Amino acid sequence: MMAAQGQTVAFAEVPTPVGPFELAVTEIGLVASGWASRGRLADRLDLAEVHDADRTAFAVAELNAYFAGELKVFMTPVDWRLMSGSRLRVLRALHEVPYGTAVTYGELAARSGSSVPARGIGSIMGSNPIPIIVPCHRVVAGNGLGGFSGGEGVETKRWLLTHEGYLQPTLLDL
Repeated sequence: MMAAQGQTVAFAEVPTPVGPFELAVTEIGLVASGWASRGRLADRLDLAEVHDADRTAFAVAELNAYFAGELKVFMTPVDWRLMSGSRLRVLRALHEVPYGTAVTYGELAARSGSSVPARGIGSIMGSNPIPIIVPCHRVVAGNGLGGFSGGEGVETKRWLLTHEGYLQPTLLDL
């Protein structure tokens, strides 16, 4: 029996300069990613796992190109099933924030057209199921970088923003 559209998930792990990065791809698109273990991602999704390297190949290639400095716009389809309501509006607005730029929590709230206050935007960023492709690292506080819950925390955010050219490298980066 064949599973219904969007009822299975294939996983891939991509080695990156900021640690191993997991991708979870349904028939619809990338549904989750991050520095979490495959088991933790699978538990959140509650979908049957399939081994399908062809399904994950495009997202893997794009992520590798991003980290090689060769990709600025992700074309990987996104499966938005883990998001709804204001959270979905905010993350869709975030998905449109261009490479090499950043917005404040308040600016993202305004762009999303939601009634979520800046503090609530921070909570949504912390629970973003698709970091990097839905670039929560591009959301900064009005007085600095703000927080980051992926990888090694704010140091991973700093690395990503430096990689994209938004931040200048420090002597520690050289």
